[in-house]
Amino acid sequence: MTIDPLVLLQAYAIGVFPMSDDRDAEEVYWIEPKRRAIMPLRGFHLSHSLAKTIRRERFRVTANRDFAGVVQLCAQAAEDRPSTWINREIERTYLHLHEIGFAHSIEVWDGEELVGGLYGVALGQAFFGESMVSRRTDASKVALAWLTARMLFAGFTLLDCQFMTEHLRSLGAIEISQRDYLGLLGGAVDDVPLGAGRSVLSEGSGAWAELAFAPLAGEASAGGSPLPPSFTVSGPLSGQDIVQLLTQTS
Repeated sequence: MTIDPLVLLQAYAIGVFPMSDDRDAEEVYWIEPKRRAIMPLRGFHLSHSLAKTIRRERFRVTANRDFAGVVQLCAQAAEDRPSTWINREIERTYLHLHEIGFAHSIEVWDGEELVGGLYGVALGQAFFGESMVSRRTDASKVALAWLTARMLFAGFTLLDCQFMTEHLRSLGAIEISQRDYLGLLGGAVDDVPLGAGRSVLSEGSGAWAELAFAPLAGEASAGGSPLPPSFTVSGPLSGQDIVQLLTQTS
């Protein structure tokens, strides 16, 4: 059994998301934090060492090439995370949401090995980050840097990080009140016709997500860009481009 996708999208649109207590837990509950972590898209902190890693393309970065693999990697126990909140029902739910075009992943590869990444839900001009993982030094930082740059290029306005961590804070995330978050959220999802019923499920995440993720997925880009013409229609697709964009807008 999975969470109904329309209910889940409607929950995101009002600032609520699901979690579980443990990988093997059966129950799923809904969370609405009083304080919300977000990543200002023009405030990503790009350190010299991270810029060097991205510019030299130490890792290969893709989108939506292995969504299931990223979720599974996020759900695995690790030395610094003996248990996760991604139970089987949540895993099935987001796999289904990916299949119908609303959940997306950024993958980070070392050769042919998946060593990091992140996944979340795109709705209108908002991306709701669910989890990220790293199995090599800086792999999750690289994923978040690429996501931020692709979102900037595509015209997103909100990158939701849910809860603040020191890792996110070091990259530029800030914490805002629930009231301020709902204000940003309302503007980002205002054009999504969630009140139209289940027909919205056939539409996918929309043009912003297509522009952000399709080029990294190996598909043709859909549409133009709000950025200067120094970037191609597909946007930043190299480490040098990513560093340039994040440096210009930070």
